[in-house]
Amino acid sequence: MQRKDHSLLSPSLGSQKTLTSFHYGVPGRGPKIYIQASLHAEELPGMLTCFHLRPLLEAADAAGQIAGEIIVVPVANPIGLAQRVDHKPMGRFELDTSENFNRHYPDLASAVLPQILGKLGPDAIANVKRVRGAMAHYLQNWVPTTELQSMRKTLASLAFDADTVLDLHCDCEAVMHFYCEESCWPQLEPIARFVGSEAILLAKDSGGGPIDECLSGVWWRLADALKAAGDKSPLPQGCCTTTIELRGELDVTHSLAQQDAKAIFSYLEHIGILATGNTPALPELRCKPTPLAGSETLRADVAGVVVFTAEPGQHLKAGDPVAELINPITLESRTVNAGVSGVFYARIRDRYVTTGCELGKIAGSVPFRTGSLLGN
Repeated sequence: MQRKDHSLLSPSLGSQKTLTSFHYGVPGRGPKIYIQASLHAEELPGMLTCFHLRPLLEAADAAGQIAGEIIVVPVANPIGLAQRVDHKPMGRFELDTSENFNRHYPDLASAVLPQILGKLGPDAIANVKRVRGAMAHYLQNWVPTTELQSMRKTLASLAFDADTVLDLHCDCEAVMHFYCEESCWPQLEPIARFVGSEAILLAKDSGGGPIDECLSGVWWRLADALKAAGDKSPLPQGCCTTTIELRGELDVTHSLAQQDAKAIFSYLEHIGILATGNTPALPELRCKPTPLAGSETLRADVAGVVVFTAEPGQHLKAGDPVAELINPITLESRTVNAGVSGVFYARIRDRYVTTGCELGKIAGSVPFRTGSLLGN
């Protein structure tokens, strides 16, 4: 195991933050897996999962059982982790810019297309190597001007040439769920099985430029651009990424983190990068994938105290009650009903909302939304 500390651009005199990565195995010997936690810094279950995963990887590394390279970044957002306002953590948006820490990553396909167009050949593996070389050149020449940009560059530089990326997040109150680009789903189906995902949301370009789609989207975007240009050079999906939502913000327990660390370790055994001699049984898939465009975000049409009548993980039919909005001044109660059928996979933690606030999400099976599919 090797530890690397990456200094971020200093935002002020006397201030310096560091992002730390842990490297297992040997680069270039086999596939590369990249795992990071808590890019939204108030989402802590991933940090604790990495706490339990790292000793397992260190033991495997010491035994020579890693057939490739695994990188773990247990604290992916030191900027957000230090942000507090009135004693409350503010880890989703950078206070200087109000930008979401998991948005605005570069469009690598547009950046590297001019460098690879007309230069690929019939060898798919060689084409992947050439594209990764072009991405490396772009990232090396990216000159960040802010601390936030330097963090984005560091994370992207650690992960851009990975075969698989696991980005560990969580929601407010939720069951285990899973976001994935359509082009990555066939390869990543096993990890959904191992972690026991109860909702699987697929999209092709959900919008906003999150890091996972920055890394996986470059491949299908380039393949589409090559096809449009009449270039028949084969270009496979060189990087498969997923955002794994490890339940809710308060689900920070050793028992759950050990369970999730073991699930990730079993997945790594399953794909063969961990040559431990163990072949874990592939669990049953707990749900069928549904389109992210079919996910309904329920919102409050009036202000009030929130009383939920549906629990995370509950399967709802369109029209089923989800929550009540209580007005203690007028003694009115407004019922919020499901607009689609599906699993109620996430809800807010706050119990008072103003008009228009989000209440929860239901994974419907029929797409009905367009445009940017992710929240703020």
